[in-house]
Amino acid sequence: MKNSMLLLLLLVAPAFAQPVVSPEVQTNGRVTFRLKAPNAKAVQLSCEGVKNPTLQKDDQGVWSFTTEPLAPDIYVYAFNVDGLHLIDPANSLLKYNLLNTDSQVLVPGPKSLPWEINDVPRGQLHQHFYKSAVAGDEREFFVYTPPGYDPAGRKRYPVLYLLHGYSDDATAWPSVGRANVILDNLIARGQAKPMVVVMPLGYGTMDVVKGGWSRVRDPGLWQRNVDQFRGTLLDEVMPQVEKSYKTLAKPEARAIAGLSMGGTESLTTGLNNLDRFAWIGAFSSGGLNTNYAAQFPQLNAKAGKSLRLLWIACGHDDRLLGSNQQFVEWLNSKGVPPTWIEIPGEHSFRVWRRNLAAFAPLLFQSQK
Repeated sequence: MKNSMLLLLLLVAPAFAQPVVSPEVQTNGRVTFRLKAPNAKAVQLSCEGVKNPTLQKDDQGVWSFTTEPLAPDIYVYAFNVDGLHLIDPANSLLKYNLLNTDSQVLVPGPKSLPWEINDVPRGQLHQHFYKSAVAGDEREFFVYTPPGYDPAGRKRYPVLYLLHGYSDDATAWPSVGRANVILDNLIARGQAKPMVVVMPLGYGTMDVVKGGWSRVRDPGLWQRNVDQFRGTLLDEVMPQVEKSYKTLAKPEARAIAGLSMGGTESLTTGLNNLDRFAWIGAFSSGGLNTNYAAQFPQLNAKAGKSLRLLWIACGHDDRLLGSNQQFVEWLNSKGVPPTWIEIPGEHSFRVWRRNLAAFAPLLFQSQK
């Protein structure tokens, strides 16, 4: 009750006072965060890439902190007010999440950055709803069609199925990952082939997320989630996409990739269905069962020959780096060597946006 009343005061009080500007991004990359909370005893800031932020309160009850210059990127942050997690009430740019929504701030950079909006031809995002017989619920998926896509035309396109991570939803890749912006830029520069990108809800059962983070430690529930997701994708989403869009329905024209939970799902779905996917990417995979032989019973050097690309990446500072390296070693021992990528960064979209920008140009090329 105490925290609820505090939250109400924090959200209502600014409406009758001088507006607070937050975040304020300066031309040198410094960012000032502000929160009006005159009755708070302690306000802390949690922000990617910012160490030991100490907020100071002025005589108007506004807490503030200014960072050192930050590299151009999109940063996730939130306030903690007397133990209560709080988004920035002055900022409408959110990182929506099923368990813990945060705020975001863009530190702009050169237009050459793949997630920066440029004056280039733009594709379209389409939202679809359907009743899932596999998961037993109503759910959605998003489809990106590239610039020049004509639903009445004869041209058909390859497809990338792009999966989000645990606690995110189907909006994560377009709203946080800026997947459509990245593809627009890559296609306009001639760095990636025009493709359709499908971004589905990545849960086989919503039970795995309804109970919070503790549910991921239930191995039976986690495996059911992964297995049933495969059914939602192969038996429900994919047929809808191939019926409604001008796509090429053959393995060499299909790719699957994802981050964290979605990385594990891209591996278990893709490597166990090489008759459907020839291009597989996994970014910072999380939750992969280490009994690899049971997870991938048909995978061997002969089966792996049908792969055009198996691309696995992780950040240097990601807590999942070791488990991803372990899986790469096992793949090599099976005669299915992947392309292994390490870049600076943690378990964050600051890594995964770069992963997508590096992975997409490799897809659907003629050479193996």
